[in-house]
Amino acid sequence: MYTMSPYSGKLLSDEEAIKKYNGEKLWGLLVSIDLGECDHSKIASKEHIAQFAIDLAKHINMKRYGEPQVVFFGDEPKVQGYSLVQLIETSMISGHFAEDTDRAFIDIFSCREFGPEDSAKFTQEYFGAKKMQYSVSFRDI
Repeated sequence: MYTMSPYSGKLLSDEEAIKKYNGEKLWGLLVSIDLGECDHSKIASKEHIAQFAIDLAKHINMKRYGEPQVVFFGDEPKVQGYSLVQLIETSMISGHFAEDTDRAFIDIFSCREFGPEDSAKFTQEYFGAKKMQYSVSFRDI
């Protein structure tokens, strides 16, 4: 099943997270998604990663600002792979895809509400990951 990162607090349902976000009038919502045992062909494809950004933004009802930026780099096999940046009007989607270990690390940050669990499940399915954990953070001052 789905687990939350051990580095965070209690895992909240989408309803609980949105209620907290709106009820406490917080400034931003961050979901960090860690994927393991991804479909290698999907995390090694610049086109698939770029399309993910487009499809995720649509899925969570966010307006993209510009096109996805997907760049391959890394001198060390452990970290070599594509990185993604997709600006959205309410902040950004970012990620790094580690080809050597078939892992991916995606962050979705917005000052507008969206479902953390739904986003995590969408991301897991999109990259064919057998393992997934995610954490939710709220931003405010």
